[in-house]
Amino acid sequence: MLLGLAMALLAALCFGSAMVLQALGAQRHSPAEPGSGLLGTAKAMLNIPFACGLVLDLFGFAAQLVALRSLPLYVVQAALAGALAVTAVAGAALLRLRLGRAEWAGVAGVCVGLALLGATAGKEGDKHPGSALHWILLGAIVVIAVGGAAAWRLAEPARAAVMGALCGLGFGVVGLAVRLLPAVHGMDLMPLVKDPATYALLAGGAVAFVFMTEGVRGGKVTTATAAMVLGETALPALLGVILLGDRTRPGLLWLALLGFAVAVAGALALARFGEVAPVETPAESAAGAVNAIDPQPEHQRH
Repeated sequence: MLLGLAMALLAALCFGSAMVLQALGAQRHSPAEPGSGLLGTAKAMLNIPFACGLVLDLFGFAAQLVALRSLPLYVVQAALAGALAVTAVAGAALLRLRLGRAEWAGVAGVCVGLALLGATAGKEGDKHPGSALHWILLGAIVVIAVGGAAAWRLAEPARAAVMGALCGLGFGVVGLAVRLLPAVHGMDLMPLVKDPATYALLAGGAVAFVFMTEGVRGGKVTTATAAMVLGETALPALLGVILLGDRTRPGLLWLALLGFAVAVAGALALARFGEVAPVETPAESAAGAVNAIDPQPEHQRH
């Protein structure tokens, strides 16, 4: 279990750092054009900051896989939401972001909540819900993808909220799919190739990344990130308890619920750090004043 907790925290560290780079790349290199479609999303990913973020995401995903195979889903998903605390602290240290009392309280809430979850978590559930759930998860990704396509041209902030929520649900499907994957013995990968959960995992990750990029590019980053946090924590955690048998240590359910609520509330308080916006220097402020007199295309802030 200690290894699982370490991997969950490592995943949060990687995802939180990647969020800084991806928001920077998505907004600086591809202006927010909600109706630009998949081509605009692809252009947002074709830059060095976004690519570096994707590399960190891969490391984070590998750590997440290890954590999900040894910890209850509610612990891992709450830890992933806690990546926003990493983003906030990294932004404050490296990008001269100002964290107010509410933001520092959010960071503290994430830390305290995750500590409570780590102390109260039992072993991962051992229920086997059957092969039907594997296909249901794959079908859920299709529904999420269709819903995102339908929401592509919605007006803000509804568009950002829908994209963020669908992104969170996509990541939630990824977490559930990982728990359903069959064991692999040696180099025999056929059980994975034949299992629909494998494709739900891959498709869920891809769909979630696309929708999160769209939420960031749309400009309503706080809205998109908050919706993502709720989507990737609440429902997947509940399904982990109901379908997979995740439990807490005996008699500590109330404390685990408190820790989960505090961690998620802290992450929501830090939702604006899905967008990393360096504090303006005096020169930049003066340039902004000039642009107000002689308007030119506004530089994207992150």
